[in-house]
Amino acid sequence: MVAQHDVISELAELLGNDVVVAPDAQNILRHTSDFGVRGDPAVGILALTYPRDTLQVAAILRYCNQRQIAVQPQGGMTGLVGGAVPVRPCVVVCMERMRAIREIDTASATMTVEAGVVMEAVQKAAEGAGLFFPLDLGGRGSCQIGGNLSTNAGGNRVLRFGMARELVLGLEAVLADGTVISALSKVIKNNTGYDLRQLFIGSEGTLGIITAVVLRLFAKARTICTGLCALDDYAGVIDLLQRARAGFGPQLTAFEVMWPQFYELGTIGLARKLPLELGFGAYVLIETMGFDPEADPRRYEEIIAAAMEAGIVRDAIIAQSQRESSDLWAIRDSPGEWQHSAHWPQLSFDVSVPTGDIGDLTAQISATLEDRWPALKALYFGHVADGNLHVSVCMAGHSVPELDIERAVYELVSRRRGSISAEHGIGSLKRDFLHLSRSAEEIALMRTIKQAIDPNGILNPGKIF
Repeated sequence: MVAQHDVISELAELLGNDVVVAPDAQNILRHTSDFGVRGDPAVGILALTYPRDTLQVAAILRYCNQRQIAVQPQGGMTGLVGGAVPVRPCVVVCMERMRAIREIDTASATMTVEAGVVMEAVQKAAEGAGLFFPLDLGGRGSCQIGGNLSTNAGGNRVLRFGMARELVLGLEAVLADGTVISALSKVIKNNTGYDLRQLFIGSEGTLGIITAVVLRLFAKARTICTGLCALDDYAGVIDLLQRARAGFGPQLTAFEVMWPQFYELGTIGLARKLPLELGFGAYVLIETMGFDPEADPRRYEEIIAAAMEAGIVRDAIIAQSQRESSDLWAIRDSPGEWQHSAHWPQLSFDVSVPTGDIGDLTAQISATLEDRWPALKALYFGHVADGNLHVSVCMAGHSVPELDIERAVYELVSRRRGSISAEHGIGSLKRDFLHLSRSAEEIALMRTIKQAIDPNGILNPGKIF
């Protein structure tokens, strides 16, 4: 192992003192923990690097590969599974200085940005150009596009626009040996051999570091309708989803379901006013985006009213302003505020099964936890229309090992041929459970690809498998 002093001095000579920083008590904490995983500050970070461009990223990786030093890529550190948290001595490559929006092409409806650009900045830049970037999630103000792509982020609008990988036309990435793969294409149709961009999207920085990307943009909606519905049970949720799909068609952008305990915590538990009363079996936030300011709100009201007349929706409120819409979304986005509530610390799960199975799965999880550990309290919420369920187990007031809880939940998901990670990735937190969602043959193929592209295993070691 190369001495820390040598790593810092050699990288500083190569890149400049403004790019390479020695770890110390002031800066180490933010580089050893993400939102969901608290790492070890004494893990042995050799140097912190803050490259300003792709060539500097390439120089860092080339240096580390030649000396077989592990590299830890980092973005906004908003992850939940430790994907950016170091697990062994390494050089950290922090992308926060690569924040250039290189181009907005309104003719091709694309935006070319560097990996360190924050998601919200992309959204605002698109809006300023009269266009729309649909990827959205609660950490929008701090998560970075490179991290969003490396984990194939999902979020609130997957139902209409798909996961992050569906929003990428071109991509630039640096391999472990410093080779730059520049494929910043702006065309949708490109059947010229292997789709190399997909090697890097969702691979959590284990195959290369994404440095720039061409994103797809869309026409900016002229109408956004948002409402909250109260229902008796999950069977009603399925009925309402079918009505929403048939009635709204491609205008349906979000169908977010909150179970009663989640709704209570997200409202009165955080000192918010109740938009709908407590006591119902499920709460559904529905969003549509369209282009007819007269017809769209009327259609929205008619479909919700018809569901109420049919006895599916028991109560509802439709936002009459942007502020009212934001207030409804704030309830759904409330997990980011839970650290200030009684439901903390918490163990979170991000799983997916077929939409029709979610009601039974929540019942099974609750029954299993109650039978084995009566003190545990679980909350449920999720995108549901795309099969994604989030489960949050409060860890306060008991001493049940996290590993036992995780095994119990993931085994139930596996029996339904679901995924143990719908949108957060595997990182270090879920690697021991990967076999519950992927076959031995699939994992072996992943290892073969990793060995071929990163033979020295320097990129984000200890993650995924």
